[in-house]
Amino acid sequence: MDEVSLEILKILQEKARIPNVEVSRRIGLAPSAVLERIRKMENQGIIDGYEVKLNPEKFNRTQVAFVHVKVNVPMDEIVGERLSKIPEIQEIHFVSGSDSYLIKIRTSDNHALCNILQQQISTIEGVISTNTETVLSTIKETNRIQLPLPK
Repeated sequence: MDEVSLEILKILQEKARIPNVEVSRRIGLAPSAVLERIRKMENQGIIDGYEVKLNPEKFNRTQVAFVHVKVNVPMDEIVGERLSKIPEIQEIHFVSGSDSYLIKIRTSDNHALCNILQQQISTIEGVISTNTETVLSTIKETNRIQLPLPK
């Protein structure tokens, strides 16, 4: 990937809805050339999609928790699939160590979190235990990927 494509990606990570003309102005390429590069990166799977970042406060979803989920080894794949069906779970990571999964949950409050843990996660066949850490405040949260510096 060349420096121009990396620069396009950096701009899109800052603001995915930036007009193509503005991207072309910033990097000094014709809009058609920028669009062609973006489409090529989409087709190659380098650009995996576009999302809107919503403000959790506006939707009463400010409670964040990270939960370590220990599962019965033969059940780990099935547990992962069942966890993925719980809408409040934003991330599911299969991890090394004594636990099988590390998940991120975003809810309205501790009561809602407790309900999810007791009524949804703990009832999944194969879940042995959970260990929950609630977030007191968030300093940084991003989905951006650090791109290589231009040569």
